[in-house]
Amino acid sequence: MPKDGLLMEVLGAVDEATCAIGMARAAVRSEDLRQALPTIQRHLSRLMTHLSATSCIRTRYPGLEEGDLQWLESLISVLAQDLPPLHEFVLPGDSPAGAACHLARAVVRRAERHLVTLMAAEADIGGVNLAYVNRLSSFLFIAALCEDQIFN
Repeated sequence: MPKDGLLMEVLGAVDEATCAIGMARAAVRSEDLRQALPTIQRHLSRLMTHLSATSCIRTRYPGLEEGDLQWLESLISVLAQDLPPLHEFVLPGDSPAGAACHLARAVVRRAERHLVTLMAAEADIGGVNLAYVNRLSSFLFIAALCEDQIFN
């Protein structure tokens, strides 16, 4: 497998996202986030396993499931309920933990773009995987706002 191939780009981007989430996990103050972020890292590990499997055995490694996506959606709802409305663009850097969450969000977005490209080439990658990665960036944005609120 070529090191600069599309699959390696996706796997590398998801791995970077997992590491960036680890940096955020090391910095966050919210107990909800401290509990959720390792689960998200494990979810991304399952996604990498799914993507790494060849097409003929990929069904044995299902990747992310609807329940994982629902869990993430419920977490987004819980975290967002106490946030004030935004009236301007958010500039990352109000707190170290918030900045780490924003960086993780940007890395997840890159992984999502690569995943979209891979899914166009390989039809057997489950759509829930893409939906999860998409919502993960939203989660990390909200996590950053929560951390900034705790800091201020």
